[in-house]
This record gives sequence, structure tokens and C-alpha cells, in this order.
Amino acid sequence: MESIVNKVLDNVDIRILDLLQKDAQLSNLELSKRVSLSAPAVHARIKRLASEGYIKKQVAILNHEKLGFDLLCFVFISTNMHQAEKLALLEETLESMKEVLECHCLSGEYDYLLKVACKDRKGLEIFIRKLNELGITKIQTSLALREIKDSTVLPIHGDK
Repeated sequence: MESIVNKVLDNVDIRILDLLQKDAQLSNLELSKRVSLSAPAVHARIKRLASEGYIKKQVAILNHEKLGFDLLCFVFISTNMHQAEKLALLEETLESMKEVLECHCLSGEYDYLLKVACKDRKGLEIFIRKLNELGITKIQTSLALREIKDSTVLPIHGDK
């Protein structure tokens, strides 16, 4: 993988990041065995990678269906807002909404794409009413019928 990343990160850094993104619970000892470094050296690299922003955070990814969030939705929204202050306020509001798992600013027909988790149709209805109160001009909601692939793994390690 030849890119600017390789000019800043060496192969060991890339391997550590790849292993961690697949299993963040790996201990420094286990990581050290897999990358042929000492555990303290691996720990130092992980701290550096985190401080430099390569690792945003480590989390547990929960099973939304087991927790009763039966509706996974993708909501496309458009707005007629053009002032930077109003858009910043809208984005802060979208970011603070607990139902919104992801929010992306788009080019094209719609301004934003939201990935939304709701427990049921009533929860989705309440969420859409909240959006309407924000001055959204167009909303299109698509329900995910089933997940084909759900991954957070970036293809940073070329051989796998």
C-alpha cells in the first residue's frame, strides 16, 4: 500500500492499527507477539498513534437488534439554509440527536444522509417530527430490510 500514510507510518504501525481495528480487546502482550515487538514498545506506539489521531476511540459495537432497535433507517434530508451559522446549528442539533448513529454532509440532490436507529415505527415517527421542526425542506427515509455487511474495518493492510 503505497501512499502518504506509509511516509508517516511504518509497517509495524499499520499492522498494529489493522489488528486493533479488528479486535480492540487485544492486549499489548498479544499485539507484541503478533508484530514482533516488546509489549512496552507496542504500548508506546499505540499511545503515539492515538495522540496523532490515527485512533479516534475504542468502543464496543453493540447488537442493535438484541437491544430492541428493530428499525435501522437511512434518512436523506435537504434544507434551504445557506448561512453558515444556521447550518452549524443544524449540524450540532443533528449530532446531538440520540437516534442518529451517523451523519454525513453530501453533494448532490440531498444535503445530509443520516443513519438512524429506532426501536419501532412510533420512534421513527417521533424522530421525523423532530426533523420537521428543524426546517428541513425534504426528507426521504429508507428502511434497512437486512444487513449484508456491517464493518468498521478499513482496508489498510494490503495482504488481507
